[in-house]
Amino acid sequence: MTLHTLETLRFDNRYARLPEAFYAKVNPTPFSSAPFLISANRVAMELLDLDPREATRSEFAGVFGGSLLVPGMEPLAMLYSGHQFGVYVPQLGDGRAILLGEVLNERGERWDLHLKGAGMTPFSRDGDGRSVLRSAIREYLCCEAMHGLGIPTTRALCLVGSDEKVYREQVETGATIVRMAPSHVRFGSFEIFYYRKQHEHLQRLADHVIESYFPHLASTADKYLRFFAEVVERTAALIAQWQAVGWSHGVLNTDNMSILGLTLDYGPYGFMDDYDPGFICNHSDYNGRYAFNQQPYIGLWNLSCLAQTLLPLAPKEALKAVLDGYQPMIDRSYRDLMRTKLGLKEDRVEDEALLQELKSLMVGSRVDYTIFWRELGTFSSDPAAKHERLREHFLNPDRFGAWAVQYRERLQREQSRDKERRAEMDRINPKYVLRNYLAQAAIEKAQQKDYSEIDRLLNLLRDPYLDHAGMDSYAAAPPNWGKHLSVSCSS
Repeated sequence: MTLHTLETLRFDNRYARLPEAFYAKVNPTPFSSAPFLISANRVAMELLDLDPREATRSEFAGVFGGSLLVPGMEPLAMLYSGHQFGVYVPQLGDGRAILLGEVLNERGERWDLHLKGAGMTPFSRDGDGRSVLRSAIREYLCCEAMHGLGIPTTRALCLVGSDEKVYREQVETGATIVRMAPSHVRFGSFEIFYYRKQHEHLQRLADHVIESYFPHLASTADKYLRFFAEVVERTAALIAQWQAVGWSHGVLNTDNMSILGLTLDYGPYGFMDDYDPGFICNHSDYNGRYAFNQQPYIGLWNLSCLAQTLLPLAPKEALKAVLDGYQPMIDRSYRDLMRTKLGLKEDRVEDEALLQELKSLMVGSRVDYTIFWRELGTFSSDPAAKHERLREHFLNPDRFGAWAVQYRERLQREQSRDKERRAEMDRINPKYVLRNYLAQAAIEKAQQKDYSEIDRLLNLLRDPYLDHAGMDSYAAAPPNWGKHLSVSCSS
């Protein structure tokens, strides 16, 4: 494999070849002070065939801090609209992000380089086009944390800082993050052309997406319908994974939904600490529209918005039939994931009741979601076992004891072996997740120019299922202050 410098990256910018109705050509706005590299993700650099030594060059921070362009880049801001908190907003678009270009690696993989915090674009509305260090760190870390968990997501190439002052709730410093994905097309990319009645652009976008990312459908007669069916399937599988790991997006507007079924646009997200089905991670979400237990429904609602945009391209009844398949699909995916989290191999009718009783116990005792599932792997099927460590999680240990009897009997019915089961459970129940307080600790150090915690978390969260020597404190429940951090849309 040939390793590339910044100047020899292979760009093939397919989105830039679409009509200019799809975007606005605009260059990043340099910071008022020299940008500097905070962290480079060597794993992501490998995806671009980019020599890791490039991160040591001053030009690296210049390019990904918005002050330099390299050959092949064709910067543009993508146009889209979307439903935000259920209300249609006729025009959104990249207001603080710029698509620098599409890199083609030697394996034939394509990666958008999307520079977030790049300054104002024609779609910035009243915004300043900047990201603050706080929000950039949160997105940088969570992209890679989700990838480590095996959940489809945009990736993070690097984090670049500056001393430029940016105003949010308070004065902060600006930063940029480069996120990577095969595509940053969203549900809202289709919505804008549908509501503008620009059906020729709508079809052009659909053809571009199918040819680029669903090429196996390109020659089929019902390609638009089959494309929608695959988006439904990917979205259902994605949200099921969120629910299984206890993660909330926080702002699931249609403009934050990836056409490829990726986790996109990290803002006021949160991993649950204490198990709470009604968990609201975004304090700007006053009505709980995007609460944890609402995410499966919101996925359906957003998909129905996408289905509507495809009415000029596919029959209404056929689209509705595909949409009707979403709920059984997400239910099945979630059930399969939770069965695996329980260490069960066989799918049995009684498993639903077993899971629901456990979740009821967890809610009543405010059990730490991540810690409990990890420790459940230590469960002994020996009838004499007391399960002291597990019982400690519950206010009513006797009720847990009754559940444990049922669980043991269920394990025995499929002749489960403790050692083998624990190994399997440890591969799906992570020891480490990016809790808000861990991210906040990294942010507070970074605000004092100490960036060591960012790289420490990045390395830890790349493989959250392994035991990392000397890192047990990162798997602990948060302190009381860490359970009540305010995270809003500005995050």
